[in-house]
Amino acid sequence: MVATDKEAAHRAASDAEQIAWVDGEDQLLGAMVRSELRERGLIGRGTYIMLFNSAGELCVHRRTLSKAIYPGYWDVAAGGMVLASESYAESAARELEEELGVSGVELVAHDHFFFEDTGNRLWCSAFCAVWDGPLRLQPEEVLEAHFMPLDQVLREIHEKPYCPDSLAALQRYLARRR
Repeated sequence: MVATDKEAAHRAASDAEQIAWVDGEDQLLGAMVRSELRERGLIGRGTYIMLFNSAGELCVHRRTLSKAIYPGYWDVAAGGMVLASESYAESAARELEEELGVSGVELVAHDHFFFEDTGNRLWCSAFCAVWDGPLRLQPEEVLEAHFMPLDQVLREIHEKPYCPDSLAALQRYLARRR
C-alpha cells in the first residue's frame, strides 16, 4: 500500500502546524512547527480520546500510511497534537470530530501523563466519550474503524501493530477503573 497524493498533502500541512511546545513539567514554552519539534526531540502536547459505544465496546482504527509516527498502525484512541492556541479539551474535541466525525459528546478527562518513545515525546491528556452514532472517517488519517469488545482489543494488541502511546493511555484508563 502506498500513501495517496491527498494523504501526502495532508501530511505536509500537518507537519507545518504550529503546535504547543512545552518543557518537562508541561509548562508552555511557545509554538513550534510540528516537524521541527519532532526533529529536535522536543516535547509537545497530545490528546487521546477513547471512544466507547453504550455496549462498552472500544472504537479502534487503522492509521493511514502517510502518518509521520506509527504509519499503518492500529490505534485505540482518536487524538493528536495540541495546537499552540488550544487547550487539551479543545484539541480533544477537534481531533475526535476530524478523525471519526464525532461531535457534541461529553468528553470526560481521566488522565494526564508523560509519554516518551523514539521520535515521540509528549505530555498527554486522555479523555473518553460514548457514541452510538455513525462514524465519518477522515480518509487522510484513518483507513478503517470499528467498535470491538475490550477483551478482544486486549488480545489483538499482541497480534497486530498498535500505537504504543495510545496503548499507554488505555492501560492507564483500565488501571484506574480497577
